[in-house]
Amino acid sequence: MGASLPRVAVVTGASSGIGEALAEHMAAQGVAVGLTARRSDLLHALRRRIEAAGGRAAVAEADAQDRAATIAAIHNLESVLGPVDLLVMNAGVGLSSFLQDPDASGYETMVRVNLLGPHYAAEAVVPGMLERGSGHLVAISSLAARITGPGSGGYSATKAGLSSWMESIRLELAPHGIACTTIQPGFVQTAMTDQNDFEMPLLMQPERAAQVIWRAIRKRKAVYDFPWRMSLAARVLRRLPRGLRARLMKRGTEESHD
Repeated sequence: MGASLPRVAVVTGASSGIGEALAEHMAAQGVAVGLTARRSDLLHALRRRIEAAGGRAAVAEADAQDRAATIAAIHNLESVLGPVDLLVMNAGVGLSSFLQDPDASGYETMVRVNLLGPHYAAEAVVPGMLERGSGHLVAISSLAARITGPGSGGYSATKAGLSSWMESIRLELAPHGIACTTIQPGFVQTAMTDQNDFEMPLLMQPERAAQVIWRAIRKRKAVYDFPWRMSLAARVLRRLPRGLRARLMKRGTEESHD
């Protein structure tokens, strides 16, 4: 099946969506889970569900954009649960970013949350993992790292940056016994995707996504894309001539708004 079961996992962005479903799924496997996000009420509701089902969880509120708060929150979770064996850097945000719109605040937010946030979280656990000679870092990126469209450039850029960063630290940390896994999902139904006004093929429920992600984590995959048909479509699109790809994506966008 892979490496031994982690004793303690921390999930950022655990208050909803993939983070919430994955935390609940891991707790059901016997992993003690540390939950961090901005929305304390939702985190505590999740903690109560996990504990009612016989699992173990702890909560520490933090905004993924805030380096000091993120590091302090994860250290607080370690003081309750023990050293972190597995860090799931899940916190993310997706906002439209059109260059014709002079307001860059959404792009800046995505850079802070999607790209800097994982670095802050990793800073909190990597020293201990290096000292122990073991650990596992997981980043929830996106298939948008491979293919993009009008208005999604900021999101795709930050997810591509996250995937690239993970490749770099994988090479850096592997000699020290620390594994790195990059998860690149297609469309998963979350509060973020609920805002989309276009067709989302192969839309997956977060509970199902959590099962798929957990299998990839247990196998210590380097990079894992899913669903496979969406991953294949992204690879095919990237290999098409740019003009043809642009026409296909434009037609798809127009059809989704009919």
